[in-house]
Amino acid sequence: MNITLIAGARPNFMKIAPMIRAIKAAQAEGKDMQYRLVHTGQHYDKKMSGDFFEQLGIPEPDANLECGGGTQAEQTAAIMIKFEQELMTNRPDLVLVVGDVTSTMACTITAKKLCVDVAHVEAGIRSGDMTMPEEINRIVTDSLCDYFFTTSEQANKQLRNGGVAESRIYFVGNTMIDTLFQNIGRLRKPAFWDSFKLKSSEYFLVTLHRPSNVDDPKKLASILHAIEEASMDLPIVFPVHPRTRQIIDKFKIRDDKMIMIDPQGYLEFIYLVKNAKGIITDSGGITEEATVLHVPCLTLRNSTERPETVTLGTNELIGDDICKLKPSIRKIIDGKWKKGMVPPFWDGKTSERVIDTLSTLYQVNTLVNAS
Repeated sequence: MNITLIAGARPNFMKIAPMIRAIKAAQAEGKDMQYRLVHTGQHYDKKMSGDFFEQLGIPEPDANLECGGGTQAEQTAAIMIKFEQELMTNRPDLVLVVGDVTSTMACTITAKKLCVDVAHVEAGIRSGDMTMPEEINRIVTDSLCDYFFTTSEQANKQLRNGGVAESRIYFVGNTMIDTLFQNIGRLRKPAFWDSFKLKSSEYFLVTLHRPSNVDDPKKLASILHAIEEASMDLPIVFPVHPRTRQIIDKFKIRDDKMIMIDPQGYLEFIYLVKNAKGIITDSGGITEEATVLHVPCLTLRNSTERPETVTLGTNELIGDDICKLKPSIRKIIDGKWKKGMVPPFWDGKTSERVIDTLSTLYQVNTLVNAS
């Protein structure tokens, strides 16, 4: 079986790394399985891409489509054009896409137009917010792909409601957590840790990159000011996404209490997550890691595609209501936050289940076609 794996942006890399490990384990067991790694180049700077490949042990891509930059439409078109050329030259049995970035959708469309099967890892998640580009990517991808690997029963339900046959849905768990468990003993203290005299459970970690939170400089400034006020004497570590950095620099948004740093490598960032008193974010993936590590988490969004982090985990949605932000932070400081639990199958073995399933499906399909 020949699989083409798609990696495009930072959130993909944590999901692809354990897939490669699982494929290599299958090969060691004598299974006929090969892979080709295609990096679309959607995230193209070293901090957003290169460091993750190095730290997670992801091999050099077999192909780099170099499709970074441009508008959503320009990037989608560039990926489709170059990925079509890739598939025409190196046609696999299956294209495996992960997550919900532009590369996921663009490569799915391209593969299906060439009649190549597609498996979607992290299928079925929905936020219900059509202003998020990721939501459109999810819907389009799941309307076309052949095999659906899910993280939760809620995702399964979403797919069933959309008309997907039960036989094509595989509840396997969360590949992000595979990477977390595989690297938990390798975490690195960031270089700035000692210089700022940071201590475990004595700082807040902030990440913000959603347009709804950062594109309006007044809103971004008000969010940061509210966090600063509510956190009392605790430091605030803020790895600044390139998108957010542009707004901060252009409008000179500064706060003396904020430790504003560049995006971190995976091992350093998870070190910060694991040791934080609490997390304030508008990311979806970070809420998953916070849940497994039992770290209190506030999400500055009105909806989430990962509801299990709220219903089972340590996450709470507070939208963009600044009035809710302050008492929530104080609740974390006072030690009154909910404890949470880890969702089913978030056990570090998801990638093995995906690859075992695909291996079985391929063997069955081969036998049927041969007969």
